Amino acid sequence: MKKLYQVFIILTVLALVPLYGNAQCKSFAKKVCKLELTPYIHDGNYNAAILTEGEDAELYKTFYAGQNYRIYICGSDALPEIEFQVLDVNRNVLYDNRKNDYSRIWDFKLQASQQLIISLRVKNSEEETDELVSGCVAIMFGIKEDKN
Repeated sequence: MKKLYQVFIILTVLALVPLYGNAQCKSFAKKVCKLELTPYIHDGNYNAAILTEGEDAELYKTFYAGQNYRIYICGSDALPEIEFQVLDVNRNVLYDNRKNDYSRIWDFKLQASQQLIISLRVKNSEEETDELVSGCVAIMFGIKEDKN
């Protein structure tokens, strides 16, 4: 019975570790990343996850015509460069930060409302190590009022 109890405790701790990591990542997004949206107003969503070098992630989001938007990709300092692309639903590339010196910010305005795909990839480190580097990556969205 005691051994069963120990196994239960170990499994519970292992199940909670990823939740703690994601909570820390969300906190990182709130405290560090949100500031970079200025003068855009944060949309209120915190899209953040712990990624390891070489990993990919995608996020689908609807954007509306006539709005000025900012996408900001924020990552832990320990991570290598983060590649990101913005694609339409047909996977046509609208923006690729590799063509802009790995810029983490893209400001844009759409002519028509549409769902876009934000595709991320944490590059592999150029240093040879036995361990892969992991860290928080957040995708932040801001909206700016049009002064016209």
